[in-house]
Amino acid sequence: MSAVPVAVPRSRTTSASVPRASGASTAATATDPALVRRAVKAAALGNAMEWFDFGVYSYIAVTLGKVFFPSGNPTAQLLSTFGAFAAAFLVRPLGGMVFGPLGDRVGRQKVLALTMILMAAGTFAIGLIPSYATIGVWAPVLLLAARLVQGFSTGGEYAGASTFIAEYAPDRRRGFLGSWLEFGTLAGYIGGAGLVTLMTALLSDGDLTSWGWRIPFLIAGPMGIVGLYLRMRLEETPAFAAELEKAETSRPKVPLREMVAGQWRTLLLCVGLVLVFNVTDYMLLSYMPSYLTSELKYDETHGLLVVLGVMALMMVVQPFAGALTDRVGRRPVIAAGCAGFLLLSVPALLLIRQGGLLAIALGMGALGLLLVCFTASMPSALPALFPTRVRYGSLSIGFNVSVSLFGGTTPLVVTALIGATGNMMMPAYYMMAAAVVGGVAVWFMTESAGRPLPGSAPAVEAGAGTPS
Repeated sequence: MSAVPVAVPRSRTTSASVPRASGASTAATATDPALVRRAVKAAALGNAMEWFDFGVYSYIAVTLGKVFFPSGNPTAQLLSTFGAFAAAFLVRPLGGMVFGPLGDRVGRQKVLALTMILMAAGTFAIGLIPSYATIGVWAPVLLLAARLVQGFSTGGEYAGASTFIAEYAPDRRRGFLGSWLEFGTLAGYIGGAGLVTLMTALLSDGDLTSWGWRIPFLIAGPMGIVGLYLRMRLEETPAFAAELEKAETSRPKVPLREMVAGQWRTLLLCVGLVLVFNVTDYMLLSYMPSYLTSELKYDETHGLLVVLGVMALMMVVQPFAGALTDRVGRRPVIAAGCAGFLLLSVPALLLIRQGGLLAIALGMGALGLLLVCFTASMPSALPALFPTRVRYGSLSIGFNVSVSLFGGTTPLVVTALIGATGNMMMPAYYMMAAAVVGGVAVWFMTESAGRPLPGSAPAVEAGAGTPS
């Protein structure tokens, strides 16, 4: 699909003629830097709220097991809690199939506002659910229902947020600006981990189990209101506005079949890239705190502090790594991450299993820096796989299918594998397998750094001139 010259006053963009080798010209979209910053902040805040919840759920999993799944077996409690965690991912593809096509039809901004409302409502509801001791089996049932609402809403969140930033960002800075989306993810994780760590240190086990665990989930209410306010103030992306211009009198209609069958090769590539990204992400940030506590019997507070430090390190490196992808390309950075996990997962986990604070910090830090190769690259690489007409929908479907099958199930699968085999190295082997799949995907991936998004005109920052 070729780019169409168009100016979009609503997004305060201008058009500039860019010479082409053929002698024709196309219009470059120059977006106001202030609008780009607002778009990045609003998208990143929504992602932060989503992962604040997912982080809290993971870090306080042992306590939630006692509240909602009473059992004399701690492993059974943890499996039940992670089962409810994984259940949310089963409905993510359904959410993606609803919100993705809707975002390609009515606009990215409107759908992102809707997903924010649903995410906040689902998280807030968890904090209000009575315990198993109070209402019996209805407690885990209500927990599952709230998790399903969260999973359905997040089906449209990441693809929408990354698409929104990618379609606003200048071509030469898309990696740097996109990296702030995962900066929001890490900020949400740190907020969740920090709060859980503080509560674990200040509250007795009895207080934490009876009422303290509710605090992080109830915070989602005001966070959601702030995020919704920011997203409602956003304007539609220039790329989507151009699609509306081409559609003339009606909004673009894209059949679901076109988003899947028409993009099946690219969807497979997307699934492979998301697999390595999310398996390693959930392994390190969601599963490892429980692994340290439940499997290695490491002190819970110290384990959370180590993970908190790793995430802080990742946040510092994240924008620099995003800028690096603009200079050297997305493919080399993603390939380096895959090679690193393939070669270093076993040594890193052996360090972690030593049990000393320094050894655990070194092992976790190494894995965290490798994970930055993905967190800094994927927000700009994934939207560039698809043309504007189907970008939100196809990315939502591919992303959520992969996350549901491989990413969100990581804690549950690895816990079950360790229980079945007794092999404490299973987390390393699982990450190595994901790295192989990711490496194959990178091999077939086309470089997108510094280039216009498929189906869109070249994008430049206002006042920066036109691309060469």
